[in-house]
Amino acid sequence: MKLDILAFGAHPDDVELGCGATLAKEVSNGKKVGIIDLTRGELGTRGTAEIRDEEAFNAAKILGVSMRTNLKFADGFFVNDKQHQLAIIKMIRKYRPELILCNAIDDRHIDHGKGSKLVSDACFLSGLVKIETKDDGVIQEPWRPKQVYHYIQWKHIEPDVAVDVTGYIDKKMDAVLAYKTQFFDANSKEPQTPISSKNFTDSIIYRSRDLGRLIGVEHAEGFTVERYAAVDSLFDLK
Repeated sequence: MKLDILAFGAHPDDVELGCGATLAKEVSNGKKVGIIDLTRGELGTRGTAEIRDEEAFNAAKILGVSMRTNLKFADGFFVNDKQHQLAIIKMIRKYRPELILCNAIDDRHIDHGKGSKLVSDACFLSGLVKIETKDDGVIQEPWRPKQVYHYIQWKHIEPDVAVDVTGYIDKKMDAVLAYKTQFFDANSKEPQTPISSKNFTDSIIYRSRDLGRLIGVEHAEGFTVERYAAVDSLFDLK
């Protein structure tokens, strides 16, 4: 199955938080979208890896993506080495996405920056003909996506590109809140974390509103780019 967009997250819920509305919008536009989680989030303070698996499945259904899988790298301890790069290269060559979305280049959680660089490096290596990978015993063809975009997470990073996601923020929030163990619940007995407060949940909305305000729409999600985004005409820019 060929995908238009393949979104990577270091942990289940990264993709929903960072670019959930963008994915929901592209799915509604007929694009084929997939999600790959690098880890199961097994070191997370709240819930369990098994619960996160179920939550991720439910969130994927809400967004309407074509596939979701988990590479089961070690949460907190995966590294950017040949073994991990090859695992991602196999996925890129299998799904041949036009665009890759991945973690913020720098963030509070160490896995986000690591995951960002790991996926970015694998995107480049995936296009090299002398790197051989196989899927079900069949040699894969090289594939390099056209662009790699990094969504914005905990830290405030000025975006290079802002996507109008007006009309899709509710679906994003539904997907985010499918992770019931992770986010605000006044009745929860779980320990408090930086993302379990009501302020954090509220921030998802007000950050999208603020970025939307800056580009003249209701809601927006921001991305940073690795190389210049090109247009045919200045009139293509909104």
